[in-house]
Amino acid sequence: MLEHLFGSKTRLKLIRLFYRHQETPFFVRELTRLTGVQINAIRRELETLLKASLIKEVEPEDNNSFEAGSGLRKYYVLDTSSLLYPEIQALILKDQLLAQEEFINELKEKGGKIKLLLLTGLFTADHHAQSDILLVGEMKEKIVGRLVAQYEQEFGSEIRYTIMSEKEFLDRRRVMDKFLYSLFECKNMKVVNEYGV
Repeated sequence: MLEHLFGSKTRLKLIRLFYRHQETPFFVRELTRLTGVQINAIRRELETLLKASLIKEVEPEDNNSFEAGSGLRKYYVLDTSSLLYPEIQALILKDQLLAQEEFINELKEKGGKIKLLLLTGLFTADHHAQSDILLVGEMKEKIVGRLVAQYEQEFGSEIRYTIMSEKEFLDRRRVMDKFLYSLFECKNMKVVNEYGV
């Protein structure tokens, strides 16, 4: 949806990436790898973002911490002092919430017979969680993997997910499995909960 507002899918991917990693300096080839977009398109969009004052060019702070040849590279980082920063950030957050909702609905519709769908970690901003999604039931693992990969590609975030059969979940719950217990202790949302846990 926001690609229409920003005029380009590549520009939106870059903006999402810069806003997700606000203090991280990126170089062109790294951005190409992270977004899956060709280098000329990345360079063109970086120029546009520089002109709009959304990003700025920075020098590596410690040349020893960067790999060999890094002195020749240009690094780019989000310009948090930009007047547009808070407005764009609000749009990006709303866009991410809508995309998460769409992703969850697709998981529910296409992922199989779900008995429990628990979201934590990335979805609840709990950095201690060992997994972002717990899926229990008769899952279509290839479809779930494809949906997760699509979301990761679109938003540049790695999703850690766990799939369990109903029997495995009940067995692990019965023995008070440490991994399961940690997921329920973390900040979480139960989207599907046929067990009433």
